[in-house]
Amino acid sequence: MKITVVGTGLIGSQLATKLTAHGHDVTTASLSSGVDLLTGAGLDKALTDAHTVVNVTNSPTFDEQSIAFFRTTVGNLLAAGERAGVRHQVALSIVGVDQVPQLDYYRAKALQEELLRGGPTPYSIVRATQFFEFMEPTMSWTSDESAVRLPATPLQPMASADVVDALADVATGAPLGGILEVAGPDAFTLDEIGRITLAARGDERPVVVDDQAGLFAAVEGDALTPGPDARLAPTHYRDWLNG
Repeated sequence: MKITVVGTGLIGSQLATKLTAHGHDVTTASLSSGVDLLTGAGLDKALTDAHTVVNVTNSPTFDEQSIAFFRTTVGNLLAAGERAGVRHQVALSIVGVDQVPQLDYYRAKALQEELLRGGPTPYSIVRATQFFEFMEPTMSWTSDESAVRLPATPLQPMASADVVDALADVATGAPLGGILEVAGPDAFTLDEIGRITLAARGDERPVVVDDQAGLFAAVEGDALTPGPDARLAPTHYRDWLNG
């Protein structure tokens, strides 16, 4: 199957490698390969003969400008896909993305989903929970030399490799015409994740619960945890930390 992976970051690079190893004809599309989603330059070439397109791009900012980014780039990608005869558009999104309108980036991702649902091509949306790889950077936003301040936000994070496995399965299957949620096997609060992470790193700083600290302070209740039908990944956070 000819598959175009749009975006070559943490997820896109792993996905391209995995799909290629499974015998698929994979093209990657990013600025480094001459594809500009904002202008549409290079898209027609990147999508030539593609059966499936997997969009794993991120906005360069997480503020309100991200809304315009996804409006433009998704529009360009859907139009180019229609011209190329693409038969399946897949997008990576976030669990609970439609439950946190106070976050600009989540509103932007919700718009991405809306545009995909209204587009001309059969589609699949894979909503993933937060990645293990982003837990330490998240902690760093509200840390100093004496303490780490985190809200007690419920999360069910997962390894990026497990996100890639789910995306590969969806990309090589029939369009879902809907949403698949994927999540890690264990539920934590963010402050609990902080304590587990610090302990694994031998960091003796305390974690202080602060419901005003950081990005996730804006999240109410369990908005970022998956529903009962989610696909649960096999990798546990403690195992990943110690791996």
